[in-house]
Amino acid sequence: MDAAESLQFQDWMTDPATRAVMGALTADGQIVRFVGGCVRDAVVGRPIYDIDIATPDEPRTVVGLLEAANLKAVPTGIDHGTITAVADGRSFEVTTLRHDVETNGRHAKVAFTDDWVADAERRDFTLNALYCDPDGTVFDPTGGLADLRAGRVRFVGDPGTRITEDFLRILRFFRIHAHFGVGPPDTEALAACTSNAAKLEMLSAERIAMELLRLLEAPDPAPVMSLMSKARVLEKVLPEAKNFERLAGLTSLDAVDPDPVRRLAAVVTGDAGVMKALALRLRLSKDHLRRLVGLATLPPVSPHGKPVVLRRALHSVGHQKFQDDVWLHWAEDPTSTDPGWLRVLNFPDTWTPPDLPVTGDDAIAAGIKKGPAVGEALAAIEAWWITEDFTLDRATCLQKLVELAAPHDFLP
Repeated sequence: MDAAESLQFQDWMTDPATRAVMGALTADGQIVRFVGGCVRDAVVGRPIYDIDIATPDEPRTVVGLLEAANLKAVPTGIDHGTITAVADGRSFEVTTLRHDVETNGRHAKVAFTDDWVADAERRDFTLNALYCDPDGTVFDPTGGLADLRAGRVRFVGDPGTRITEDFLRILRFFRIHAHFGVGPPDTEALAACTSNAAKLEMLSAERIAMELLRLLEAPDPAPVMSLMSKARVLEKVLPEAKNFERLAGLTSLDAVDPDPVRRLAAVVTGDAGVMKALALRLRLSKDHLRRLVGLATLPPVSPHGKPVVLRRALHSVGHQKFQDDVWLHWAEDPTSTDPGWLRVLNFPDTWTPPDLPVTGDDAIAAGIKKGPAVGEALAAIEAWWITEDFTLDRATCLQKLVELAAPHDFLP
């Protein structure tokens, strides 16, 4: 495998944790290289989050080398040749060079090899089949560098073959195109994704959800999701996604703070029941489920909202939902230059909702019997306190509790 170019040293390559892992893996003179996304992103100057490493050594040898260097080795995917190395609290995925022996569209049976080209030829896209020596020498056996710089997302070899090895690659194609593609998608790749779209139903909900959320983190996911809809792919995994215009409006505003769950709420059309069913089908976390359901019915937001109205809203729904509400309403009119939108969006940074100055113990001390009556009394006090714009102090609220208890309004 011939060298293609040289990559200047970067912080992630010279970090002590990276050097420790690479030093351990090359202790016996073995050739070990960075691979995939970290090389791809380094070439185009993007931040590096995950570092993957390829080695000809088999997993048991990798474990031995890491442990000999007093590094932790976790067999996270040992059947497929992957060991996670841990150094200074950082994780590195170390995978043995391999080629597929048997595939079923979801899982592959692999055989280990020392052939770097064979390893490259079983990868998904050319721009992911890039390797880099510790000294920065880059190897490009499938033409990925040219594709990466041209914004072309091409499968390695025949698109249909790559897809039938793992049907998740259909969604990965659109996700990678959203992050790296320039102009129209590769014609052969798009055709293969379209013809195999029905096979997405074979995949686990968790894998589908992960790809969708990562796609929604892209700078401008709306055109790609629209493309997925036209290719009959989106209907297999997210048929509720129809509001591409609102998603486009949101992503034109939130580039500095992209949030895939908020963007998911923007593109989905439906009520709280639809959101709940979607979250359950995709097996999203409980926090994501609650957030999506909450965003299904949003109270009206105006860029001219008065502070007293904003304080009540913020106290009612909390910081995150308040800002989500503003983002999604602003996305309906993203070209608006009204400075009020930014004022309202940043309002939670200027005021923190206070806690009600009285508690259940105070209600009982005032003469209200334990039980539901305490909650009813506190609810009444809170409603009054909010009406007074949160200005009433503890002494005033305590006196109100005494007044409520006196006529026994809240006694059984």
